[in-house]
Amino acid sequence: MSFEAYVALGCGVFAALVIIVLIIWKAPRRIKPDKFADKWQKLQQRCADKTQWPQAIADADNLLDEALRKRRVKGKSMGERLVAAQKDFTNNDGVWFGHKLRTKLDLNPELTLSKEDVQKALIGLRQALKDLGVLR
Repeated sequence: MSFEAYVALGCGVFAALVIIVLIIWKAPRRIKPDKFADKWQKLQQRCADKTQWPQAIADADNLLDEALRKRRVKGKSMGERLVAAQKDFTNNDGVWFGHKLRTKLDLNPELTLSKEDVQKALIGLRQALKDLGVLR
C-alpha cells in the first residue's frame, strides 16, 4: 500500500472515531424513571403537612432541573433550560407557574401558600416530568 493510502485510511479511521464520540456525547443520558418516581413519592408525602409545602415545591422544581440536565437541555440556569425545553411541555404555563412560585418562596420564605397554588404548581411540574419521560 502506498503512503497516500495509509494517510487516507488513517484519516477515515480518525473521522469515524470523532463521529462515534460525538454521537455518544450528544446522546441523552440514561434516565432511571424509578429513581424519579421514588423522589416524587417522597415529595408528595410532604404535602400532608402545610408547613412542608414550600419544601415540596422546591423539591419538585429541583427534580425537574435534574431531569432537564440529564436530558442535556442547554442553559446556564433553570430558567434558560425551561425556555430551551418549552416545546416539549404540554402545559408550559403550569411549569412556569411552579417554577415562579418556587422562586418567590426562595425570595420570601414567609410567603403564605394556598392549597390551590400548591396543587397547581405540583401538577404543572409533574406534567413536565412526564413530558420529559422521567415519570409515568
